[in-house]
Amino acid sequence: MQQGEHGKCSDAVNSGEKSLDSEQVLLVEREGEIAWFKLNRGKVMNCLNRPLLKALIEACHEVAKDRSVRVVAIIGAGKKAFCAGADLAERKGMTQAETLDYLALIQKTMRTIETLPQPVICAINGSAYGGGTELALSCDLRVMVEEAQLRLTEVKLGIIPGAGGTQRLPRLIGKSKAKEMILTGAPINAFEGQQFGLIHKVVTEKGSEDAEFNPALMDTVREWVKEIATGAPLSLAAAKEAIDNGYDRDLEAGLALETKSYLTLLNTKDRLEGLAAFAEKRKPVYVGE
Repeated sequence: MQQGEHGKCSDAVNSGEKSLDSEQVLLVEREGEIAWFKLNRGKVMNCLNRPLLKALIEACHEVAKDRSVRVVAIIGAGKKAFCAGADLAERKGMTQAETLDYLALIQKTMRTIETLPQPVICAINGSAYGGGTELALSCDLRVMVEEAQLRLTEVKLGIIPGAGGTQRLPRLIGKSKAKEMILTGAPINAFEGQQFGLIHKVVTEKGSEDAEFNPALMDTVREWVKEIATGAPLSLAAAKEAIDNGYDRDLEAGLALETKSYLTLLNTKDRLEGLAAFAEKRKPVYVGE
């Protein structure tokens, strides 16, 4: 499969795809405490066209209000690609104004994912290029199959990462290593990503060849969710917010933000339930209140 600007899919790939009117570009599925966001454009390497970006935003708005959702997990269809970035077939017909609108839309999508109250796990089932890597960067945690690669190729194409790559990547792996990745456009594999602190878990098991969504990768996410979901939902949201909003501040400002987040939890039902469960030597039952 060919790759273009921002890791975009080529016309040759798009020609075999269903029309957008009949295509369900995003599958949103509940599985216990997990809300799966499944990128469902496998024939075009799960490229990010406007309908998919809008569907992701809508799905985020829905789960943000659902207290029963403890973790959101994003995965792509197929084995070869998690997401190959923006869709070249769609982009090539855009005017400059429409291109700017698309840029605003993809930035909004990444920010909406990033600011979800629930922890978001990116299950990288295959290689991620351009906007696909930037989608992974917008998530809180990342698990990746062994054979996949991450790559920001934009400088080779006369542009720069435009969906947050120049800002989120340095914050995750440091300015020097981020410059190396972005300025060279070189790919990194799952184990390199783990060494840099970008990838948290690597899945080496191949899993079923027939499954549309990688079962071994999904099982790894499920095990992780079991651990995360033992925390109180409001505590998880407050901790995530304190980390994200305090990271770039000086220590005193960050500590003040931490205290403010801590105080919001003092009178919650979940905090009282946690104290009661500890005293009674039982598992707490948290409801997100």
